[in-house]
Amino acid sequence: MPTGKPADLLVSGAVVHTLNPARPRAEAFGVRGGEIIAVGSAAELANLSGPGTAVVDLDGAVVLPGLMDVHNHHAAAGEADLHRLQFPPTASVEEILASVRDRVRARPDEAWVVGGTWGSTLLDRLADPASLDALDKASFGRPVLLTDDSHHNRWANTAAMRLAGVLGLAGDPAGGHIVRGQDGAPTGLLFEAAGAMVEKARVDSLDPDVEWHARNSERAVEILHSFGVTAFQDAGVSLELLAALQRLDEQGRLNAWVVSSMLINDIILGMDVVGEELLAQGERFRTRHHRPDFAKIFLDGVPTTLTGAFLDPYLPDETHGACHRGQTTMSVGELAGWLRRAGELGVGLKVHCTGDASARMVLDVVAEARAEGLQVPTVQIAHGQFLHPDDVPRFGELGVVNDMSPALWFPGVIVDALRAVLPEPRASRMQPVRSLLDSGALVAGGSDWPVAPSPDPWTGIAGLVTRRDPTGQFAGELWPEQAIGVTEAIAAYTTGAARAMGLSGVTGSLTPGLSADFVVLDRDPFAVPTEELGATTTLQTWFAGRRVFTRG
Repeated sequence: MPTGKPADLLVSGAVVHTLNPARPRAEAFGVRGGEIIAVGSAAELANLSGPGTAVVDLDGAVVLPGLMDVHNHHAAAGEADLHRLQFPPTASVEEILASVRDRVRARPDEAWVVGGTWGSTLLDRLADPASLDALDKASFGRPVLLTDDSHHNRWANTAAMRLAGVLGLAGDPAGGHIVRGQDGAPTGLLFEAAGAMVEKARVDSLDPDVEWHARNSERAVEILHSFGVTAFQDAGVSLELLAALQRLDEQGRLNAWVVSSMLINDIILGMDVVGEELLAQGERFRTRHHRPDFAKIFLDGVPTTLTGAFLDPYLPDETHGACHRGQTTMSVGELAGWLRRAGELGVGLKVHCTGDASARMVLDVVAEARAEGLQVPTVQIAHGQFLHPDDVPRFGELGVVNDMSPALWFPGVIVDALRAVLPEPRASRMQPVRSLLDSGALVAGGSDWPVAPSPDPWTGIAGLVTRRDPTGQFAGELWPEQAIGVTEAIAAYTTGAARAMGLSGVTGSLTPGLSADFVVLDRDPFAVPTEELGATTTLQTWFAGRRVFTRG
């Protein structure tokens, strides 16, 4: 029975799923100084209530630890909410053009029209010069830059390409591709680094200050709170975002645990400072709640534009022929060097891999480093939705984390686009989560928001359990043999994500000594039918013992 000073906060009358194996269920817990001090029954914790204790009776509501997102681009999502044109990936070209036209008319002082996301299924249509002509007319001369559903590729109008210098290029920039018409002129469809050129031109023209980045980040955290998320890993931060996160925490405005992934290379974001120059500065931005603890590598692109690296060829097309497999952005030796460097710096390594060849390269490099007795940091393979069966058990054997974003692979626009470039059954054999777990691997759940339109963890959890589209927009199921249980899926967004991000010592379960981060839900996810999981709604979110969100 707990003794000592009274609690600052006593939560009672709840169905508490602690996710702590030592005491998985409770009805009350006490908080002092932002940390859990005791968990148990109301009777066991009664002596924690004192004159200054705030008592919250939840009247039977369900409580879980704060949820986590191991992969997002939160500041970009915050910027999108505050400043960008938004339309769904199911929008037609005509609907996109109407949205641009309306935005130009509604915001005459806006220098650029930026937004998204257009679906990868529109690639052929957007490659038609007639579509660029229509976009130029809809924008009335204002530069326009629109992002696809992978956020690796962009569609720009003539004004934007002119400002970025794209129109003057005779060939492709390194790491990118400019889709051209029969006359050799750009169509506005820009892959990878080609689109990043325009993004850089846009950001340079805005010249935003630290507070602008801080407000984008702060807005994103507010949105994450509405979905019960209290900890996350940003999958690719700039120097400016590191400074913004530091400012937020020093001013008491950062109400989440944030793990930053500092970019080693950049094929899509147009950042000026990457690699050693960025890694050397990360530590000076560390604060209590912000941890620059990872480096990030883009090892390949995305399958929809044939830039993911695969062991076997894509479906043949007119441009690449029948033997195209994509390629990695660096050699085995370069990757091994960055793995060693991460170990020397004491930071983890998040590696973007959408194809099975890039994932295998990471596993091979980790295996070689371990065989040599080198210091191997935490390694996350981000996405890793396509894996060769021989490589699945290697995750557990080598201690490599599978960072997955279910909203990107359950039935939807992206899956339809993948089936247009990859043969079956490979196109449908995505994210072997059941096999990964059975082999002892650690899987951690993320959203890749704003690539996914929402950071709602329950969408991902429902997708893992049902292998269906939880929104009901798209029919069918994807590789149902790889479905997992509710307990396993929730762990991927709580205790598993905490381990993957290096946060197990501070949060992840409702355990004495950990941060009092928790969410109050409208239903018990362990008790409802699986088809209702995706509709689970956050009623309250608490961070470090303070309520940071209440649903109105």
